Amino acid sequence: MEYRNLGRSGLKVSTVTFGTMTFGGTGFFAKAGNTDVDEARRLLDVAFDHGVNLFDTANVYSHGVSEEILGQALKGRRDRALIATKVRMGMGDGPNDAGLSRKHIIEQCEASLRRLDTDHIDLYQVHEWDGQAPLEETLEALDTLVRAGKVRYVGSSNYAGWQLSKALGIAERLGYQRFISQQIHYTLQAREAEYELLPIAQDAGVGVLVWSPLAAGLLTGKYRRDQQAPEGSRQLNGWGEPPVRDEDALYNIVDELVAIGDVRGVSAAQVSLAWLLGRPGVSSLIVGARTEQQLVDNLAAADLHLTADERTRLDRVSAPALIYPFWHHAKSASDRLGPHDIVATEALNR
Repeated sequence: MEYRNLGRSGLKVSTVTFGTMTFGGTGFFAKAGNTDVDEARRLLDVAFDHGVNLFDTANVYSHGVSEEILGQALKGRRDRALIATKVRMGMGDGPNDAGLSRKHIIEQCEASLRRLDTDHIDLYQVHEWDGQAPLEETLEALDTLVRAGKVRYVGSSNYAGWQLSKALGIAERLGYQRFISQQIHYTLQAREAEYELLPIAQDAGVGVLVWSPLAAGLLTGKYRRDQQAPEGSRQLNGWGEPPVRDEDALYNIVDELVAIGDVRGVSAAQVSLAWLLGRPGVSSLIVGARTEQQLVDNLAAADLHLTADERTRLDRVSAPALIYPFWHHAKSASDRLGPHDIVATEALNR
């Protein structure tokens, strides 16, 4: 297992992170899985054996049950693990039971600490943008938690480029803890992060944690053109993330993944994950698993290195459109593109 610094910090994380959204399986999250404590312990054993050191959860996953199960499964080995959890989503019906106000952040941090049965959270992430809470308030609350020793590092998730840039600027101006990471969706099927979020990550020194790197199973090879989806799959259960706007384009990508995997003797899922691990700015991929077999297969991607030809084939079949201003950059600024101008540079090289 390779370990990479998470952004401009000294924290080293495994290139594969274990995601625990499947833990608990209550309410809406039953569609993702229903892993109990005993199975969670077995899956964590496998993860530790493969060198995983980062475990990701959120207070909203099964309304706190995921955190509780993770805390129980880590009993006796907390010092081997980095715990990442999140705050923002609704945890009650009251007017202050959601968002990124100081009140909600601090209350939910205390609740997460209790559920996780730990005295600190290694990476505390804002789960989503809150356009009604001032960023200064949000960042001050996170800074307070770090200085109190309850949180070690802070990160964002699902922010737009301007939102992340503004947050980094405010933190620097006011001397608050800055986000060391952003947790984003980024796959061969959804490369929008290359427009703004990956360039910001590289330029500002923000690590990238990728959630749902297999697009909720769409890139595993089990969904094929003109074939019925497997019984019990998330896509049949109305999961709805990520959206599929062009089925033909998706299946073209899957066909290429399967073809490369067949030649290499590995799964399409491993090929997809290996492509991501070679993309600029990516720190770690958050993989979940309902079974040990799924987890072992996903973890093997950490040791799979694609050839330049294989990467080029995948780049071409999944290339994002040049939206404005990137088509203009490619047309009129090609003589002075920089190292982080990913979309325009790759378009010119195709």
